[in-house]
Amino acid sequence: MTDKSFLDAEMELLRFTTAGSVDDGKSTLIGRLLVDSKGVFEDQLDAAKSAEDKKGAKGAHLALLTDGLQAEREQGITIDVAYRYFATPKRKFIIADTPGHEQYTRNMVTGASTAHLAIILIDARKGVLTQSRRHAYISRLLGIPHIVVAINKMDLVDYSQEVFDKIKADFTAFYDKLNLPGGELAFIPISALEGDMVVERGDRMPWYQGETLLGKLESAPVGGKLNAADFRFPVQLVSRPQTEELHDFRGYMGRIESGSIKVGDEITVLPSGLTSRIKEIVTFDGNLQEAFAPMSVTLTLEDERDISRGDIIVHTGNQPAVCREIEATLCWMNETPLQPGKKYLIKHAASTVKVMVSALTQRMDINTMEQIPAPPELKMNEIGRAALKLLKPIACDPYRENRATGAFIVIDDFTNQTVGAGMIE
Repeated sequence: MTDKSFLDAEMELLRFTTAGSVDDGKSTLIGRLLVDSKGVFEDQLDAAKSAEDKKGAKGAHLALLTDGLQAEREQGITIDVAYRYFATPKRKFIIADTPGHEQYTRNMVTGASTAHLAIILIDARKGVLTQSRRHAYISRLLGIPHIVVAINKMDLVDYSQEVFDKIKADFTAFYDKLNLPGGELAFIPISALEGDMVVERGDRMPWYQGETLLGKLESAPVGGKLNAADFRFPVQLVSRPQTEELHDFRGYMGRIESGSIKVGDEITVLPSGLTSRIKEIVTFDGNLQEAFAPMSVTLTLEDERDISRGDIIVHTGNQPAVCREIEATLCWMNETPLQPGKKYLIKHAASTVKVMVSALTQRMDINTMEQIPAPPELKMNEIGRAALKLLKPIACDPYRENRATGAFIVIDDFTNQTVGAGMIE
């Protein structure tokens, strides 16, 4: 692997997250991916193998490549999500490696929030556990387009197709009950220790004719994350250069979060409802006739309009709702519980708005999947649904339709800490 191969701007990027229970072989799997795809440097591999000789455990070098953070965790250093990078000739990858313990629900939400694909690891000897169900629920709740159930340690069950088929049936039965829309589900039998079906196929599971894990990572479409139909442009900055040549210039800077825009398109500014047309699409490399998500551009309009940071520019006739009250699924991340009546800030797109929690309508027990109505509070790492009243309106889409305008973070306005993440229903 070279730095150039990873930084190649023309190469497609896949973000994926790994989740599993303790001791299911997650570190070994990531190590196997890195080693067999040539995603680590020789000196790193030699150092890990040298440490393996001292440990005397087969395959320990694979886990050692990714377990360097363990010592820091034991020393009390807070590490929520570890990000790792590698590339193959077909694609570059960012791995979000999250801890498997129940108390780290918030970390899985953090790691999975931008993922195109989730790998849920299951120990072939243990089958579908509570943690497996929890990871599946959070992955679907976050709308991850592709979920791969990697049934690991097949070498310890004699590469049994019967074991694989039973776990696949058990997981599918649970997954269907979640009643959450969308998402591709795939099952791959692997042995991270021996390398079967991770990067190389091996010859011990001829009954499985599907893709290897790396093959799936290289072929999974990444376009599903972006909404191509609905143009959404949160204004991050209003540009008014104080120069003689540009004294009349007024541009609106930001990133196209979804959809596309052309010169001459009719637009509406929300929440004000002002309308105009696109005059120019300005970039560092020159003006464009058309721009797409996720490009960062500066838009100018044919009319002078009162637009400020936090406003959202959309196509006229294709507009999100403008709301002062929203209902949202919340993942609570703070030791101080969320309670009805409390006030917070939410950061939504490019705007920050004061809100009050008017009601907690339900809490999901992510171990039993039971919905508990009207809970008195939402504790750290719990997921529930709340009704929020906003001091000023926001333009928003349901999270299922558009992540960019359907998600927000909750901020404690006293400590300025991020205390929760929300998905608008």
